[in-house]
Amino acid sequence: MPQSFKILVRRFGGLGPGNHRIRIAHKTQRGVFLRGTAENVLPELKTCGFDDGINLVFSSPPFPLNTKKRYGNLNGQDYVDWLAAFAPKLVDLLTPTGSIVLEMGNAWEPGRPVMSTLALKALLAFLEEGKLQLCQQFVWCNPAKLPTPAQWVNVERIRVKDAFTHLWWMSPRQRPKASNRRILKDYSAAMRELLKRQTYNSGRRPSQHHIGETSFLTNNRGAIPSNVLTCANTQSSCNYLRYCRSHNIAPHPARMPLDVARFFIKFLTLKGDVVLDPFGGSNVTGAAAESLGRQWISIERKKEYIRASVARFTPVIAAPQLNGRH
Repeated sequence: MPQSFKILVRRFGGLGPGNHRIRIAHKTQRGVFLRGTAENVLPELKTCGFDDGINLVFSSPPFPLNTKKRYGNLNGQDYVDWLAAFAPKLVDLLTPTGSIVLEMGNAWEPGRPVMSTLALKALLAFLEEGKLQLCQQFVWCNPAKLPTPAQWVNVERIRVKDAFTHLWWMSPRQRPKASNRRILKDYSAAMRELLKRQTYNSGRRPSQHHIGETSFLTNNRGAIPSNVLTCANTQSSCNYLRYCRSHNIAPHPARMPLDVARFFIKFLTLKGDVVLDPFGGSNVTGAAAESLGRQWISIERKKEYIRASVARFTPVIAAPQLNGRH
């Protein structure tokens, strides 16, 4: 592990005086899961040597919902102010070519079939406070998502189900580290046939684009993906849910598929880079980073979510340290 990780482990792993509000819950050879709040942990990361050392902040903070959820969330302007306050703190930790990717869901006005603009206000405030560039907007579509809001979708049938969330890619720079060559998709059968045939219908298209005679004849070893990611998070037989059932632990209610985290980690980092998740939840980010050979730090305040996250790393995980009040 780099020296900054060693300092972190000494300070919060029970080997030094540390801070009673922060403890290492568990760790691997590549990362550490800290029990504490992001408000308390982020300043400590700077003192451990992580200032200008984080290559990617990838996280799904509590959504700006208009009803309280078990994982905790704020409402209204309180949410906007709370999220925006993290922007400069996270920017301070980024490398010069680092990125921040935040998942933000939609919100509805209470008691009305009208969408709230709270998520957009929070995004704009976050960008402004952090002096960030908005590099690109992504959408994660979850085809297995339950039909909500139930009153307007299931009962009155005046809306369709809300089945996606946004992932906002931001950076202090216009050109942070990124390469879509690392996230190419398999070519379609039609494209494979075209490459084999080496001919196609070139010329001007109705869109006014002019397609040259050799524009699509180079084999680039895959197709460039779009900014719409489609995958479900309902794998009832996955290790994480089996572990939760066998240990009588309530699973995190808002889990992201590992493939979504892997997409951005591969796109925006290289092996050995450091990925930070200040709102770790079930630690999808740490598991994805671990599988791709990245260093990682995750932060979570809820003991039950940390305890369940061990399943994502078995058998490489170190023993959890969740006894007592820490």
